[in-house]
Amino acid sequence: MPVDPWAIDSLVFSGLEARNADSAFVMANGTALGSISGVRPGDPGLTVTLAGTTINCSAGVAAVAYSGQGVYRVALPSSVSPGTYTAPHATLNRVDLVYLRVWDNSVDASGLNKGDVVYLAGTPSSTPVAPTPAGTQIYMPLATITVLSVSNGSTASVSTAVRPNTVAPGGILPTATAPSSPYIGQYYDNGTDLLRWNGSTWDTYQKVPGAWTAYTPVWTASTNPVLGNGTLIGRYSKFGRDVRFHINLTCGGTTTYGSGGYGFTLPFTAATNGATMIGTVQLLGTNRWAGQIVISPSATGTSTLFPASQTDCRLAFHSATVPETMASGAQVRITGSYESAT
Repeated sequence: MPVDPWAIDSLVFSGLEARNADSAFVMANGTALGSISGVRPGDPGLTVTLAGTTINCSAGVAAVAYSGQGVYRVALPSSVSPGTYTAPHATLNRVDLVYLRVWDNSVDASGLNKGDVVYLAGTPSSTPVAPTPAGTQIYMPLATITVLSVSNGSTASVSTAVRPNTVAPGGILPTATAPSSPYIGQYYDNGTDLLRWNGSTWDTYQKVPGAWTAYTPVWTASTNPVLGNGTLIGRYSKFGRDVRFHINLTCGGTTTYGSGGYGFTLPFTAATNGATMIGTVQLLGTNRWAGQIVISPSATGTSTLFPASQTDCRLAFHSATVPETMASGAQVRITGSYESAT
């Protein structure tokens, strides 16, 4: 096949050469010349709607990739209608498909060279699914139409969930499904989280850094305390593997305090990184005591430490009597940050 760099005067380009060159500007699908089909994220174009039984599709642009054929850039300058949807079945529901098709005679032997929107009725069924276009067709799904049976009301509704997005290489791809054959450093947005491929797994990054989430810590000791009518709340913020957390314990009249050093579970397991993290803790009892927490590598919980007594400033494990006797109304406030294992 000729290799004509795009674009140099006097060179003649085939459609295939031009489409392959365009692949450089569209998100790859993991193959040498492959790309991901789709509309531009946030673009309202190519939206399918219903007006009665008439199907309409708004003007818009898309990139339609086809294996071995590069990328077809398609522009619909004005809205089009592929017709009306098939009448409902008497008793069975149906899912129909609306798709953007490229006719390329050199590929599909259709005798046509154009782009348009096509409607394909599904098969009525007790478990209906959208149909798949048969034969050699260069296409991209735009919408499904769920058509309820006459016995179920004969109503129809449109979903554009099947319409894919595509972005330039290096862009963040909005998609509910993780991209196949990802590259290191690739990002995608699944609608809830931002994720990055690290070469073996997808690391999760919250789209709102610093957003806090509630969790329920567990208060432990050699003989476990019983919270009773006290309160124990925890909150955390996780960005990648960076975790910040806070725990607040308020003792109640029926709280019992167990025996041995106290621990509180973390929201995530700590990383096995050889580093011990230090945070802060405060006991508000008869007196106000400042202490520290320790988070060891691979830990699932943290220990609280306070001065051993009013006359001994060395740190000791917090317990029912250290640094003072725990009683109703006492509060333990813990704040820290650490690296999580995942």
